[in-house]
Parts: sequence; C-alpha cells; structure tokens
Amino acid sequence: MVTIEELYEIYLQHPQIQTDTRLLKPGDIFFALKGPNFNGNTFAPKALELGAAYAVIDEKPATGVDTNGSTAGDPRLLLVGDVLTTLQDLALHHRKRFDIPFIAITGSNGKTTTKELVHAALSAEYITYTTRGNLNNHIGVPLTLLSVRRDAEFAVIEMGANHQKEIAGYCRYALPTHGIITNIGRAHLEGFGGPEGVKKGKGELYDHLRDHNGTAFVLRDSDDLRQMSRGIPHVITYGTQDADYTGRVAPATAGTFLNVEITHGATTGVIHTALVGDYNLPNVLVAVAVAKHFGVPDVRIRKAIEQYTPSNSRSQLLEKDGNHIILDAYNANPSSMRAAIENFAKLPVDSTPGSNGSGIGFDKKILILGAMAELGPESVHEHQGIVDLIGRYPWREVVLVGGDFLKAKHNYKSFANSKEAAQWFHHAGIKDAWLLIKGSRSSRMEEVLATLQDQPKTTQA
Repeated sequence: MVTIEELYEIYLQHPQIQTDTRLLKPGDIFFALKGPNFNGNTFAPKALELGAAYAVIDEKPATGVDTNGSTAGDPRLLLVGDVLTTLQDLALHHRKRFDIPFIAITGSNGKTTTKELVHAALSAEYITYTTRGNLNNHIGVPLTLLSVRRDAEFAVIEMGANHQKEIAGYCRYALPTHGIITNIGRAHLEGFGGPEGVKKGKGELYDHLRDHNGTAFVLRDSDDLRQMSRGIPHVITYGTQDADYTGRVAPATAGTFLNVEITHGATTGVIHTALVGDYNLPNVLVAVAVAKHFGVPDVRIRKAIEQYTPSNSRSQLLEKDGNHIILDAYNANPSSMRAAIENFAKLPVDSTPGSNGSGIGFDKKILILGAMAELGPESVHEHQGIVDLIGRYPWREVVLVGGDFLKAKHNYKSFANSKEAAQWFHHAGIKDAWLLIKGSRSSRMEEVLATLQDQPKTTQA
C-alpha cells in the first residue's frame, strides 16, 4: 500500500488531481472513486492511456501488487485502502502545510454567492484560492484544498451539507480558522431530520471554531446564529444594526440591481452590485466585513464587489425579446423561494399606476417555479405554503412545475416537468414581461429557456 507521505511526494510533482477521465489532462493524478453506479477502478487503465501520471486505486488489478505498493504490471497504478478516504487524508496532509486563514462558508441559502463575493473582495489585495463552482461536498472540498498552491495568502472553502455530521467531517480535514454560516433555513429537511436538525448540522462549523480558538463572522440580524455562536472565542458581527459592520439597501436610481450603503465599519460609499434581490444584502455585508477585517482598502472592496457578476443560474438577470428574466434555477428551498417571490413582488418594474397603488406593475410579472427537493414528510405542506404566498399577489401568470407542486391545491398552470413548461413558454408569445424562474437543481428550470433559438445574454450592471 502507498502511504500518504509517499503519495504526497508524488502529488507535489503532479499537483493536478482528476476524478473524471473525461476531464483528464496529461500529467494529472487520477483518483478512482466509486459510486452507486460506477467504479473508477475500471477506468484507471484508460486514465493512464490518456496521459495520467498516476492512478490511485483501491482494488487489486489482475497482475497483483509488488512490495512497493504499485502494481506489478504498471508502477503508475498506486494501491490504497480506500480511494475516497485517501483523497481526504491527502487533503488534510496538504492543509497542514499552511499557516494562513482558511475561511469556511456554509448555510441554507447564499453559500456560493457569499463565497464568490468574499473571494472577490479578498482577491483585491491577497492571493486567494476558493472553491470552483459548487464543488462543496465530500469530494469537492478535498479537491478544493488540494488546489491551493504554496503562494496562497487566503483560502475560502464552501461546504454544502444535507445531513448531520457532514460539516464536522469537512472540518476534520479543512481545519477552518474562520467561518461563516449565511443563514438557517428550511433546506434539506429530510436529510437533517427537521428544522432543529438543520441548526445542529450547520452549527457543526461553529462547534469546530469554538473548539479550536476560531473566529466567526455572525449575522447579527439572525436570532438563531447569535445564539448558536455563543462561546466562540472571536466573533465579528455584521447586519443592518448593532453590529461591527452594518449596511442597508440603498435606493436604486434606475434598474433592478441591489445597491448597498455601508453605514458602519467601512467607508466604501454605496456599492452598486450586479445582484438581483434585497436578500443578497447579508451576502454583500459579510464580504465587506471579511475584507475590511483583513485590511483590504475600502475602495478596492467596493470595486471588487461591483465587478462581480453572478453566473450559473444564480439570480442572473437576462433579456430576451424585450422580456426581463430573473433566472435563479440553481437551487431552491422554502426559505429561498419565499425570499425570491417576495423580492420579485416588490420589484418596481415601472411607474405604471395600478397594483395596490404602489406603482408596481404586477400585470407584467410572471412566475415560473419548479418544485423543491429533499423536504421529507413536510414537502407537500411546504409547497402548499408557497402556493398560498403566491396567492397574495395579482401576478400576470403563474406556472408551477413538477414534484409536490402537483399535489398542492391551486388553479395555476401546471406542468409535469421543465420541458413541458419550456414548450408552453416557447409558444406563449410572451413579450415585454418580467419573469422569475426558480426551482431546485433537480427541477432543471433553466430548460424553460432551452427551446429558444437564441440563448439570452446576461445584462451588465
């Protein structure tokens, strides 16, 4: 068997790791992971053919294994006890080589946006590595750690979870020195075992910081997070009031993007973001708090946040055929769905007199919502709650797609899946409207736009 120390020496010579042969580049190390429907060991020879420097396996090939731990047939095949555990242990071995801040981010909503904003703000002054995309699980976290190079001054690690003990497991090999829990919402209720399970599971990050003399950036506006963070040696607060760093939504002179005025802790002036939704206010505030705490100049903080543009179906503002489309189809749970709907409801589309005398044109607003996943026994109830919320406003049109939206009581348009909804949208001839498209990843709500001949282009702030 190859030891972690021996494998680490190989990694230092070949620091690119891949778990998918389709993405493999010459010189990479291939880790032959297993899953319910695949066995990476069977792809190891192919990985070597494609140019992998080594392949880490946990099943003996037919040729046997020599005394050095490599296969008798090919010394580039490295045998270990368990490939996944070895990947995580290698990440820990690498992590221990650094004496820099490692900032972990978790929460029910807004993890990736917060991660991107914090990374952008810190990168304005420091060499900062972060999670690519949404590689935030038991495979993605160690891969992220192993992507951190020796020149790093900061690392920002996103941690996703859908059951208890998962965040604690990530902390074992990420060893975060600082942490952020964005919020506690009604997400992954099935896996966590209900709302209290969500608190306990996400709170495992706070537990690690509490036990290791860590620092937490805590949203002062959240009663849950204030209570959960008690006992952590170092706490820095942010929020709308009574915090180390405070801010508020600033009036927009035009358009629909979020403007943020920092009212205490920094003198950035108004930050004009490319984010849609007031619910992104805490995400911006914590990015300001982290960057300011570590000495990034105010003007660089503002510029970095203003230059960040969301992607990958996260609150993107798109335009097509005169329609304005808020595509927020990366993920959804009851908390984020409610926030998105309520923000969309108060969005001042134009000054047309009408709806509730507020000047908000509901006659132009259309909801296309996909089902929410992993809610367990509460799923139908939670979907019905969203339907009830929708009913408070006079939308031009409402379309509900799939899952337990099909079991909720409503009189709105309903489709079994996003492809059916896409066909409706394609033939509806909608013009000059505002649309919110949102749903869980499994609903694939971005497919609603897929039948259009031209993909919408992202609007720049």
